[in-house]
Amino acid sequence: MSESAAKKKSAGKSGPGGAGKPGRSAKAAAGKSGPAKSATAAKSADAAGASGPAAGKQSSQGGSGGAPRLGVLKTYKLFVGGKFPRSESGRVYEVTDSKGGWLANAPLSSRKDARDAVSAARKAFGGWSGATAYNRGQVLYRVAEMLEGRREQFAAEVADAEGIAPAAAAARVDAAIDRWVWYAGWSDKVAQIAGGANPVAGPYFNLSTPEPTGVVAVLAPQESSLLGLVSVVAPAIVTGNTVVVVTSERSPLPALSLAEVLATSDVPGGVVNVLSGRAAELGPPLASHQDVNAIDLAGAEGELAVELEIAAADNLKRVRRPAPVDWTADPGTERMLGFLETKTVWHPTGALGAAGSSY
Repeated sequence: MSESAAKKKSAGKSGPGGAGKPGRSAKAAAGKSGPAKSATAAKSADAAGASGPAAGKQSSQGGSGGAPRLGVLKTYKLFVGGKFPRSESGRVYEVTDSKGGWLANAPLSSRKDARDAVSAARKAFGGWSGATAYNRGQVLYRVAEMLEGRREQFAAEVADAEGIAPAAAAARVDAAIDRWVWYAGWSDKVAQIAGGANPVAGPYFNLSTPEPTGVVAVLAPQESSLLGLVSVVAPAIVTGNTVVVVTSERSPLPALSLAEVLATSDVPGGVVNVLSGRAAELGPPLASHQDVNAIDLAGAEGELAVELEIAAADNLKRVRRPAPVDWTADPGTERMLGFLETKTVWHPTGALGAAGSSY
């Protein structure tokens, strides 16, 4: 066979199997990649339509082809008994920023969620109130450490919730962290200002000591999404109470994120239970609940506060009425002392005389 004939034969073989094969592979790849890219684009478009504002959060990072990706939206949940359930009703409501822009869907808690939260708080009360004051202080200080680590996230959420500048939001987050540390420091000191030895006529020691009230329902301030929240929750739990918190209806996201901090700190499950939703819906079942010992109406307004105060009288709850508060001002000990009971003990001293005591 001549050299030219051999080359033609070789070219004929390589056409279908050699050089021709990559041609078909390229066409096949193009045929396969075409629909795949179309499907990916369709999925991305569907996801963008479902997530709404999330479409604006696309990032150029991601796929090998440099295609934009959709950010992972956060699913906010309730915090009950140390777990993150959805509302048993399955309801959610839209949370918007100060300009009406969509931020997230928050769970819309029901009366059943409120009852579950009270049960969890009661279950946790024995262990939390029985812990040493020093231990409670250390646990709460750990919460402040975790808050500090997520400072930027909270600053962004507070800025969106309250419609303030980033610098002002960061300042409020700093104030909230400092306030949490301040209350944590009171854990082993509150007995010195709320208790003591009482002078009595007779050969007795008369000693008064503070004890936690029990389960406290807290309606968080509506206008101060984090600093106000910390200012009503921390003083209740530092003395050994457990709480059920109804977040600000307009701005629940900082409170729901605080629940994540509590879950990853050393706070036992059930000590703090966080419900988002309407104060008008959740307040009445909490105020009338026979296993709730006290209620803080900081976030109740107008006729709702009066209604809840009347309902709370049914089992003689302690009630802290709503009042105008500057949450940025230095806190006092009022909220700590408001949810304490005083136990007084009498003990005979023995014979006292010129020879001295029998002790």
